[in-house]
Amino acid sequence: MAKQSILITGVYGLVGSCVYRHLIEMPERFDVYGMDRRRQPSERVHADEVADVPESHFTLTDMSDLSVVEQAFQGMDTIVHMAADPNDEAPWESTFKNNIDASYHMFEAAKRTGVRRVIYASSIQVSFGYFYNVEPFKSIHKGHFENVPETFERITTSDPTWPVNLYGSSKVFGETLARMYSSTTDLSCICIRMGGVHSMDKVPKPVLPNASTKNDMVRMVEYCIQSPGTIKFETVYGLSNSDYRWVDIEHTAKAVGYIPEDRIRLED
Repeated sequence: MAKQSILITGVYGLVGSCVYRHLIEMPERFDVYGMDRRRQPSERVHADEVADVPESHFTLTDMSDLSVVEQAFQGMDTIVHMAADPNDEAPWESTFKNNIDASYHMFEAAKRTGVRRVIYASSIQVSFGYFYNVEPFKSIHKGHFENVPETFERITTSDPTWPVNLYGSSKVFGETLARMYSSTTDLSCICIRMGGVHSMDKVPKPVLPNASTKNDMVRMVEYCIQSPGTIKFETVYGLSNSDYRWVDIEHTAKAVGYIPEDRIRLED
């Protein structure tokens, strides 16, 4: 198998750092690069989780200059796009700059430089309208587990998106860019609707049904990188298994071969 050049945007964020540290453990398979708007890790990143990207493999940019992004993408096989403002209460100005404008520059640069595949970090939050408003998901959200039946139909990627904030809406926009670029260019695009990843896997109880361990998330990204070249466009949920999981990951196994290793359990 030929060695692949991988560039991770947002490499000093929590998930970006974890993915970087995972992929560099396979130097025979991956040559890993990083891009970020700063050299310091996000405040969400524990000291034991920080990526150490050499200068030769790092580009410092906030992705506002398309020419800089395009130059960094030269020769890359796959872009793992993790760069974003993850704050679901961020003002529109930051959401637009870091989640919408940056995503456009990423896809456009990938097209111009002949990148083979883009893995776009979407979010389970594109479906939070169901979690907040529709039973039995609403009871899971509120912790009223006595109202949740033993079996129920989970939300799938075929269900319409339903964001409840600007962050979720920006991720829906990113998914539409992935769909457009995959249908009008040679790009292969996979959107991962990521569950919540937390530093040192310390997951707050209220978000356990939406969560992914670091181990499962980095494996998810690896599976997407290595999934068949015949995939032109795909959207999958990326979570660990958990008590009261309310979105479908069975399709993820069929699409890219990912099956979580970890199960997150609610504790009394």
